[in-house]
Amino acid sequence: MDTLLAAVPLLLILILMLGFRWGGSKAGAAGLLSSLLIAGLWFGAGPSVLFWAQVQGFFRAAYVLYIIWGALFFFRVTEAGGTLEATSTMLKQLAPGRILQVLLLAWGFTSFLQSVGGFGVPVAIVAPILVAMGFSPLDAVVIPSIGLTWAVAFGSVGAPYEALISATAVEKALLAPWVAGSMVLVCFMCGTIVLWKASGNRLPRRELAPLLTMAVSMSLVQYFVATIGIEHIAAMLGALAGLLVGGFWALARRRRMDAAEVIPIDPKQAFIQVLPYLLLVTMILAVSFVPFLDQHLNRVVLSVQMPDLYLEDGTLIAAETTRSISVFGHPGAQLIYISTLTLLWSRKRNALPPGSGAKIRRGVLRSGYKTTLGIVTMMAMATTMQMSGMVTTLSTSMAAFAGGSFPLMSGFIGALGAFMTGSNTNSNVMLGAFQLEVAQALGLHVPFILALHNAGAGVGSVFGPAKIIVGCSTVGLSGGEGEALRSTAGYGLIIITVLAVVAWLMVGSLSGI
Repeated sequence: MDTLLAAVPLLLILILMLGFRWGGSKAGAAGLLSSLLIAGLWFGAGPSVLFWAQVQGFFRAAYVLYIIWGALFFFRVTEAGGTLEATSTMLKQLAPGRILQVLLLAWGFTSFLQSVGGFGVPVAIVAPILVAMGFSPLDAVVIPSIGLTWAVAFGSVGAPYEALISATAVEKALLAPWVAGSMVLVCFMCGTIVLWKASGNRLPRRELAPLLTMAVSMSLVQYFVATIGIEHIAAMLGALAGLLVGGFWALARRRRMDAAEVIPIDPKQAFIQVLPYLLLVTMILAVSFVPFLDQHLNRVVLSVQMPDLYLEDGTLIAAETTRSISVFGHPGAQLIYISTLTLLWSRKRNALPPGSGAKIRRGVLRSGYKTTLGIVTMMAMATTMQMSGMVTTLSTSMAAFAGGSFPLMSGFIGALGAFMTGSNTNSNVMLGAFQLEVAQALGLHVPFILALHNAGAGVGSVFGPAKIIVGCSTVGLSGGEGEALRSTAGYGLIIITVLAVVAWLMVGSLSGI
């Protein structure tokens, strides 16, 4: 009964979003209400626990919403100034053929953005460009969401990986090769799915060579960098390697074209067109790697200290600090800085049509309203389930059911945690130690199981409702998140299933290690 009731909020959201096509805001409210009732009436979460769960949920939601509103502002400013259309045009000029353009943009570039920032920003930024290139809003969300999946494990400057290390106390030298190794297979599958979707559900032979060479460069560079001890930039350098290889393919194809077919690229004009994106990447890199900026921008941090809490059965919920929010150094703040600079620069060169200011404001408010409601309710539901023990109940039941077949389930458990919280990092913090304990109890190879968990969590975070809402917010799909969730989750579950099968084939040879 405990397991069934613990699953109700999750099942309710899935049924409402997938079956009844409810939007994230309505489904999230229903899920939150059900989680509060079940946590209070069945799992022994008293008023204090429920109150602080909402406080924690609010701060987690605020962290994400800061990014969403910044991304919406950035999107509307670049849209009004013509940057999106110009970038689409430039990509068509640089890379002959739309498919190679998509590989560069929705696989390489989104992975790079994921490596330095993440938190839903890559899809929110790239999806509108794909729409401008002629893709449907649904495909524009699904394609980059899957494309960046391989970079999540070491993304956000290594935050998920560091969280897993902190939660399990496993040595980095033991864990890094297994985490990076699992991403090799994920990278190939991500690129294949991007190619499949971009080509209209087929795999054109002409694009297989770019696909394979980009995948090899991305995954092997990430593996090498991770195993030499600089994991925090492994995904970043891997994505850059893929972009360089894809760029070489684009240049090689341009050279083989007839001179009359080649559209010349004005370097100065191209620089002007992509300047907002260059500024954004530069800002993220600067804040991440320049100590002076990191210290000064992150001086003002908002958070609340939570007390020790107890469930009715005496279970202790140890005191902790809520999700901290850096007022001036947050990724959302960085987006706002660059958006403001882009707006001023566009005005100076008279690139904004009359009435652009009002259009930008209306666009941001219209897209952000439902998105905000969905994020707040989803996060509150997730923290309620986590603090009341509902998520642990679900995971424990899955492990008991799997028994010796636990490697088949490990990735799905990681995905469950990330799906609920919207974050690979949160899943690692919440369930990493649990995966470690189960692996030790069953005599399984611990780094291997943790790598499977992390891989599953990376995939699960991509199709978590919160991330889906972020992606949909900039392409006019607010209220239609169910379709995006259904499609993205379908491809994500294929990736996790393949990993599970490979794990099952390998587990026997690793049991004695």
